[in-house]
Order: sequence, then C-alpha cells, then structure tokens
Amino acid sequence: MLANKKIVLGVTGGIAAYKAIALTSKLSQAGAVVQVILTEGAQQFVTPLSFQAISRQPVYLDTFDELDPKKIQHIDLADWADLFIIAPATANIIGKYANGIADDMLSTTLLATKAPVYIAPAMNVDMYQHPAVQHNLDILAKRGVQFVDPNEGYLACGYTGKGRLAEPEEIVAYLEKKLTQKKLLAGKKLLVTAGPTQEQVDPVRYLTNYSSGKMGFAIAEVAANMGADVTLIAGPVHLPTPNGVNRVDIISTEEMYQTVLEQYPDQDIVIKSAAVSDYRPVTQYKEKLKKQAERMTLELERNHDILKTLGEQKERQYLVGFAAETNDVKHYGQEKLLKKNLDAIVINDVSKEGIGFGSDNNEVLILTKDGTEIKVDQTSKVAIANHLLNHIADQIGVEGE
Repeated sequence: MLANKKIVLGVTGGIAAYKAIALTSKLSQAGAVVQVILTEGAQQFVTPLSFQAISRQPVYLDTFDELDPKKIQHIDLADWADLFIIAPATANIIGKYANGIADDMLSTTLLATKAPVYIAPAMNVDMYQHPAVQHNLDILAKRGVQFVDPNEGYLACGYTGKGRLAEPEEIVAYLEKKLTQKKLLAGKKLLVTAGPTQEQVDPVRYLTNYSSGKMGFAIAEVAANMGADVTLIAGPVHLPTPNGVNRVDIISTEEMYQTVLEQYPDQDIVIKSAAVSDYRPVTQYKEKLKKQAERMTLELERNHDILKTLGEQKERQYLVGFAAETNDVKHYGQEKLLKKNLDAIVINDVSKEGIGFGSDNNEVLILTKDGTEIKVDQTSKVAIANHLLNHIADQIGVEGE
C-alpha cells in the first residue's frame, strides 16, 4: 500500500527521534519515497546524514535554505507529499500546528500541505495529559488530523506511563491500514444520524438530552475515509462537518423522521446514533409561558419511533441502532435488536463516568443478529467507529471482491 507513495516525515526534538531513522528505513523498504524535515531540536539528537543515507533523498533543515531558485522550498515539498507524518511529535509542534504558528521549515510546510497528516506524539506522561496538550490534540482531530497513539511504558525521563513513541513497525502498519480502509466501503451509500433533537415548548424553551453528536460525527468521518458516500443528518450540535460528508441539519424528531425516510430507500447502510426525543409537547406555545402556580403539568405525546419504522421498511439496507442504557445493558440491547429488526446494535452504559454523552471516549458492546458479540473497551469514539464500520464491511462484503 505504501509503494511509490511520496511521504514527508517531520522529526522533532525528543529522545525518540532516533526511532525516526528506523521509521525512514521501514517506509523506504515498503517502497515509499521519503523526504525528511528535521527541526533544530531534532538535530540535537540525530543527524541529517543518517536520514539522507537511508532515504537517498535530501533532508530539509531551514526554511531559508532555498536550494532551487525556481521553487519555494516549503511550498514545493508541501505540494509534493501524498502523506505527511510527524514522528516523534513533541508538545511544541502539536501546539504550533493547532494554533497556526509557522516559524520553521516543518511548521511552514505543515500549514501549506493538503496531504493527509498523521501525528505520532512522544513526550513525558504528564506533558501528554496536560489540558493544553489535550486541547491542541482535540483541535487537530477536529480538523481531520489522525494520530498514532503513544504507547505506555518506561519513559526516558524515568517516569512510567503513556508517552512512548509508537514503534516504527506500528506506525507503518497504521498507515497501511488507513490506506487500505479507503477501499472497504467504496461504492456504498451510508446514512448516519447524530446528536440530540429539540422539541419546542415555547419560543424560549425546549426539551432535549445530553447527546453531543460526537459518536455520529466520528462514524461519518471514518466512513468517508473508507470511501463511502456519506450523508450525516445532524441535530443541533456545534461540531465541524467531516471532510467529504454531506450534512443535513435538523432540529426536531419529526424533522429527522421525515429526512431519514426520504433518504432511506437509496442507502446501503443506515446507522442511527442520534439520541432523539421520545416525546414532544402536545401544544407548542407561540408566546413565552409565564410563571404560574408552584406546579405545572406539561402534556406530552409520543414522537415517531424512527428506528422501528426503518426496521419495518427495511429491504436491502444494513441497519444499525444505538442503545444508551444505565442497567442490564446487554438484555435491553438484545431486546431492541430483535424488536426493531436491526442487523446490529451498539450498546453503551451511560451511567459510567468519563464515557458516553459529551465525552471523546466510550466503551461499547456490539451485538449482531447472527449472534456475534464485539466488546470494545474504553477508547476514542473514532476507534469505536473503526471497529463498527470494519465489521459492517465484513458483513456486507467489500466492493470488488
């Protein structure tokens, strides 16, 4: 998968820079053409000559070393790249990239490239967990940057924890997997719902829930990366639209119901991860309700059960539901799987701290109608989306096989 790929490898100033020499070798052995950028800090640990000898390509050190007067060095390199990797990536380069700072060869080239960017962080465990670093990582993730997570273990500083650069073999395997993924859902149309809905009470109040939409947006992002034609029907959330995704914004459950049914016949895969409101006010007041007695009764009526309707109308679609439960999660999930004629259901226990609504992480149990059970321990919602979509690709068959 890496044969003839043009890769820019950015190496920053950490002790793990020595692993970047082995990474250059592994990428070159896989058939890639690798051009390396060393920051000033990286040069304190490794030498340009090592990378030049292995890659047989020039090594870039300074923005102002314009070797060819016909080209602007960092622009030309940014345009040349098929992939851009930073390994190791220090807190410094992560902060620069997240905040648009371009003050050296690596950071200027990063801001100029349109190639997919992969970052492999490496630093002290406390630095990695610092809120500022995590915030910067979150910013980059929302922009479509992908990460090769650091490993846990003994660090050069003497600490033990998460912060060790992934091994060169792991980084190469990750890249190959990402490049392969793009074919898995090629030619498939996928619809995913995300976020909450809002049911208006009066002009200033509504009924809703805690759903952030992050899980559905992660599914949409990964599905698009895997080659699917993705439609994302989103409730009222403040999340950027993933690259290559067609987004339709709705507010109420009724709007989502009508939009989903309109799109449903043309879809191959439908994943309903939205947490819609089960009930809506019988009366939607046109003027603000004033304070009344100590108690007030609000009469509600059932909304359409979107997932049940899709199950009843299902023809060839692979239909996936989500179940947010607080107890007996497997029992209620299996019940919903059968009752609503689903092909798979993703169940999570929202009573656990640090996962579920609003969090970037989750842990889930995936059940399918053929009896398969896939338990995914706590991890990022993007990783869960990968697990789910890879399983669906196996179930429906890869295009062209």
